[in-house]
Amino acid sequence: MVAALSPSRAADFMQCPLLYRFRVIDRLPEPPSSAAARGTLVHSVLERLFDVPAPERTLEHAASLVGPQWEALLAERPELAELIGDGDEATELATWLTSATALVERWFGLEDPTDLEPAERELYVECDLDGLLLRGYVDRLDVAPNGMIRVVDYKTGRSPSVLFEGKALFQMKFYALVLWRLRGVVPSMLQLVYLGNAEIVRYQPDEADLRATERKLKALWQAIVRAAETGDWRPNRSRLCDWCAHRDLCPAWGGTPPPIPEGAVARALDPAASAPVDRDVEDEDDPLEA
Repeated sequence: MVAALSPSRAADFMQCPLLYRFRVIDRLPEPPSSAAARGTLVHSVLERLFDVPAPERTLEHAASLVGPQWEALLAERPELAELIGDGDEATELATWLTSATALVERWFGLEDPTDLEPAERELYVECDLDGLLLRGYVDRLDVAPNGMIRVVDYKTGRSPSVLFEGKALFQMKFYALVLWRLRGVVPSMLQLVYLGNAEIVRYQPDEADLRATERKLKALWQAIVRAAETGDWRPNRSRLCDWCAHRDLCPAWGGTPPPIPEGAVARALDPAASAPVDRDVEDEDDPLEA
């Protein structure tokens, strides 16, 4: 068995151990949201934009990618078509695609793609941290001629309040730690691009930051192991419960969780027994981002 952890699953456990159980062990289905689908679509457009030479990376070209990328997404996940309203389908779809295009346009006001040459896009990274496999997807990696690294993550929601900013920075420090271990270079800049309110949040990590993140992840993993071995996946009641798809099953709200399935420990800890690593898009429109 190989222990593995991604930023989103780490965030799940820190938010609520029972949520981690519901998603990783029970694999309870969650209804897809139009916001998450829009986030995936916008990410795809911004990734594909860099397929063409710099002079061709115009807003018009980016807008022309929205429709085809949506069709490509539907080919993979046809059920997403049901998310786009229940009125006139053509009108609802046009309105929804326009909202996605507006987010892409907002990005052009924050960064100039003609001045960017990403070293990597949608980069899968993983490293071994003393027997714990850290893994995830980085939206964009910029590498300067002098070797300095900038890690960029797109968010289609609004930038968080100071109270919740740490959650987003934790994800970025996770990626920075993995890249440091892989490349031997501490990323010089972590950049969160919030398209919901056209704001960029930047953070400059150092080795002390990443060593602290490493210690936090090791302690977090030990807590996950204890929960898996004891079956003690206790809920953590918070404001985020209002948006949880599994609240009706939560004992903190009078619900009863399903029996823990066979093989629960393996599901909780082993990537070979769990779902494929996600791209951390599902939290694009965090209800507490404001």
